[in-house]
Amino acid sequence: MVDYRSLEQFLHSHIKRRNLIIGAGAFTGLAIANQFSHQKAIAKTRFSNYPFTLGVASGEPDPTSVVIWTRLAPEPLNGGGMPPVNVPIHWEVASDANMRRIVSRGTVLATPQLAHSVRVVVEGLQSDTWYWYRFNVGQDASPIGRTRTAPFANSYFSKLNFALVSCQNYQQGYYTAYKYLAKDDLDLVVHVGDYIYEGGISATAIRPHNSPEILTLEDYRNRHALYKTDANLQAAHRAFPWIVTWDDHEVENNYANDISEVDNEPDQDPQVFLQRRAAAYQAYYEHMPLRPFSKPKGPDAQIFRRLDFGNLATFHVLDTRQYRTDQPCGDGTKERCAADFDPKATITGKRQEDWLYDGLNKSQTKWNIIAQQVVVAQIDTKPGEGGTYSMDKWDGYLASRDRLMHFLEQRKPSNPVVLSGDIHSNWAMNLKADFNKPESTTVGSEFVCTSISSAGDGADSNPTVEAYLPDNPHIKFYNGQRGYVRCSLTPTTWKTDYMVVSKVTIPDGTISKRASFVVEDGRSGIQQA
Repeated sequence: MVDYRSLEQFLHSHIKRRNLIIGAGAFTGLAIANQFSHQKAIAKTRFSNYPFTLGVASGEPDPTSVVIWTRLAPEPLNGGGMPPVNVPIHWEVASDANMRRIVSRGTVLATPQLAHSVRVVVEGLQSDTWYWYRFNVGQDASPIGRTRTAPFANSYFSKLNFALVSCQNYQQGYYTAYKYLAKDDLDLVVHVGDYIYEGGISATAIRPHNSPEILTLEDYRNRHALYKTDANLQAAHRAFPWIVTWDDHEVENNYANDISEVDNEPDQDPQVFLQRRAAAYQAYYEHMPLRPFSKPKGPDAQIFRRLDFGNLATFHVLDTRQYRTDQPCGDGTKERCAADFDPKATITGKRQEDWLYDGLNKSQTKWNIIAQQVVVAQIDTKPGEGGTYSMDKWDGYLASRDRLMHFLEQRKPSNPVVLSGDIHSNWAMNLKADFNKPESTTVGSEFVCTSISSAGDGADSNPTVEAYLPDNPHIKFYNGQRGYVRCSLTPTTWKTDYMVVSKVTIPDGTISKRASFVVEDGRSGIQQA
């Protein structure tokens, strides 16, 4: 059991704890069952505000089930504004957008222990089928969300369209990309990290954060709630099921396993940091449409997993934060050091690495998608000068990357494609057996998505980046604008479209397609469409 009082003593002396406000009239006329019962929602239920302020979401589709999610939060930035009691919520799933043909329904208990968030694993659904869902409590109904099941693992599946997204700093811009993404022709959304940012209030914020740096469970809950109030983000969650994984800012910038990378803070003590990580992981689980096996146990949570879409694609979803060793040469951009070559240094941990290789080795699908957080391909920012590399990426974990590239070269799983985020810019790159030998075998492809809003508007070109691109011939594309990446798969072709937003510092930016690339089945390497 995590001792959050102890966490406050270590970390929160400089931040006033934001108390949960529970007014006498916040929630009245409700007879609460302490244990699950089959009672109907009570008509006299009243909240201080509309309880579904954070919208709805779905995710983790398989052929017969999907997860649907919501959270009761009439006062979302005040700890939710709910009293410490259990609340029954009714849910319905229909085969039509008007919710007239109900195919499944039930009641789930929202508890204070999970911030009155609920997730329902809706079973017994038809494969490869669109569904609509909603929640009800008392007189209040949630927005209607749309979701979709996956095809059976061995069935023929002719196409899959999904969006790749990451990095949505609330303070640095509007979520304009989600407005357009929600209207796109997609089957799902893949989010590879930095769903929230942990920092305090910036003096230059477009939309300020709601508190100083977040440290406790209540802090992380309120920060997730702030981000979830964004209308464009809610629209994207309503439109499609999501597959999510975290990166660093869901906890703290550039953390590695139990190690904080921020100097002069109390959580330099690993035991203190693990308490902070436990709070962050719990809040993340409470706000994401994850399956119950991902529920944290203290500072540990199972987030790496595998999802199949017929015989077309398998998503191997990784966690490159929880199990990594400390960045061998520090977490900045610098020259190699001796520790960078340490064979014991790992970005995935051995258990996850073995799991990945086993899944790739056994996969029978056409496209093997490795969805993870940080850039895998080598990016040498000062070629010819000994080289400089980002130590927080796979560039800082040479043994891990060498093993992965060797596995792809030797075992040749079908069409490996890596999806990454983190870097706040768009990249298209070939994965090489040896990045220092351009003539070496191309063993796969990597598409990196830019941010939704992090780092502000960005720009199409960057002279510093463009100066070193000729010395990194495996890099086929760079762009520094905001947006999302649209991926369209068939049995013969993978197409990637880089969708970029004109501005995110204003709410009405426009979107356009900046570039498109293809990968052909059985032919390693990226080609311009």
